[in-house]
Amino acid sequence: MTKILTSGITRRSLIKTTATAALVGAVKTAFPSGAFAAAAGPEVKGVKLGYIALTDAAPLIIAKEKGLFEKYGLPEVDVAKQASWGATRDNLVLGGASNGIDGAHILTPMPYLMHTGKVTQNNKPVPMAILARLNLDSQGISVAKEYADTGVQLDASKLKAAFEKKKAEGKEIKAAMTFPGGTHDLWIRYWLAAGGIDPNKDVSTIVVPPPQMVANMKVGNMDVFCVGEPWNEQLVNQGIGFTATTTGELWKGHPEKALGLRADWVEKNPNAAKALLMAVMEAQQWADSMANKEEMADILGKRQWFNVPPKDVLGRLKGDINYGNGRDVKGTSLFMKFWRNHASFPFKSHDSWFLAENIRWGYLPADTDIKALVNQVNREDIWRNAAKDLGVAAADIPASSSRGKETFFDGKVFDPENPSAYLDSLSIKAAS
Repeated sequence: MTKILTSGITRRSLIKTTATAALVGAVKTAFPSGAFAAAAGPEVKGVKLGYIALTDAAPLIIAKEKGLFEKYGLPEVDVAKQASWGATRDNLVLGGASNGIDGAHILTPMPYLMHTGKVTQNNKPVPMAILARLNLDSQGISVAKEYADTGVQLDASKLKAAFEKKKAEGKEIKAAMTFPGGTHDLWIRYWLAAGGIDPNKDVSTIVVPPPQMVANMKVGNMDVFCVGEPWNEQLVNQGIGFTATTTGELWKGHPEKALGLRADWVEKNPNAAKALLMAVMEAQQWADSMANKEEMADILGKRQWFNVPPKDVLGRLKGDINYGNGRDVKGTSLFMKFWRNHASFPFKSHDSWFLAENIRWGYLPADTDIKALVNQVNREDIWRNAAKDLGVAAADIPASSSRGKETFFDGKVFDPENPSAYLDSLSIKAAS
């Protein structure tokens, strides 16, 4: 059973089916002219963007700090901190013209959940567009100190006996994530289920905003959580808990956050959308350089951005991981990728996996047409145009299907051409 502490959305409202006709009508309204049409320059001087205090928001923050938005003709871009993913959703529903935001650093599945009305008031669809992926890898699953003796790492089954003992004592097991159906929810569910722990029956999943994870673990409000950096590293630095595994160990090179915008803003301002994307893509290239990691940690740590010690950001940015359980490794390949390995390109196959997992856990109906939905929201066409104008070599602009099948740590394989086979292979899932 999922408990939501901050966003005010019940699981029941999440899985309520929205009429297909309403969604199709909304999509037609959002994209009446179809594909991106080039013109001389941005239609507006700026855009209102939101971000959560997570390291993977770096491309937006660096673009702002380094004057890249101005460079591409957008001198009035506002990058505003959001209190939670629920607040991000609510401000996107409002839109920039109504004192909300037009786009955001966002959990990749959220634009789809908004687009279908699964997480919006009265289940009203808010057409959305994904323009880019912001990063790969470097989230973490961290555990309270009381479970250190279990030796739990990648294999979550080592927690089963401890969880069962605690439940037998009448205590609740709480697994925290950041938004129902979002990436952190899906990572922790996958990890628990692979270890034979049913996230719907054996634990209570709760929603906690990323910057509040460490404080809540400190006072014993949760047993395990999944969140992005710098919060796993801060937990270890404060001696409150330990990281069992990073998400790159679940799925090496996995997609994470996205640059998502209201579809009506993109349609109204196609040249501004491309200019915005070019600034973000240049920031991703800067952020990807190891030579820039220390400066980036200093920038992100500033009070107006994350308000944390730069050391809480820096280690895992470089692939140096102190898990807090006796493991301390340097120079791993598990650092966050912003540009290399096609990190910026919004692969449709990746979006298909996120939708399949949302079907698995009941956030989307079983009859969801994954391919059609991805084609409505994923705007890789804009990314390609921006890449060409940015001078990205043709060889570095991938094909949608070039990632192909994906293999996870437990041997499960996801074929984007056959999501049903993947879903059928999973033994633990929500009741249909």
